[in-house]
Amino acid sequence: MAKAIHSMIRVLEETRSLDFYKQAFELNVADRLDFDSFTLVYLSNSECTFELELTVNKDQKEAYELGNGYGHLAVSVDDLDAEHRKIKDLGFEPRDIVEFEREGTLIARFFFVNDPDGYAIEVLERGGRFL
Repeated sequence: MAKAIHSMIRVLEETRSLDFYKQAFELNVADRLDFDSFTLVYLSNSECTFELELTVNKDQKEAYELGNGYGHLAVSVDDLDAEHRKIKDLGFEPRDIVEFEREGTLIARFFFVNDPDGYAIEVLERGGRFL
């Protein structure tokens, strides 16, 4: 059986991205591998062994085009309202909280925020299948 271990995104400015993921989601550098033309930075926290890999291509000067194939990365939190306030207070401009219902039953509460490179991140309140 396969085990998911990381997802990779390309970022333009390493420091800006590290600051965002640290402040917004308490993701810390688990490992950093520097090569001549690129750097790989692996982020994680104590909640999970799954990592976010940031790839910094040293010759990249312009923002990446995300295209129409990328969807989003999702994280779960205990207190969605507090997380939304925190991210807003940090100046990261989260979208409004959405309550997603089906046939009168609450399925999920969530909001989206974009990282400095424009990647969408869904922040879900823990519950149901979103633990």
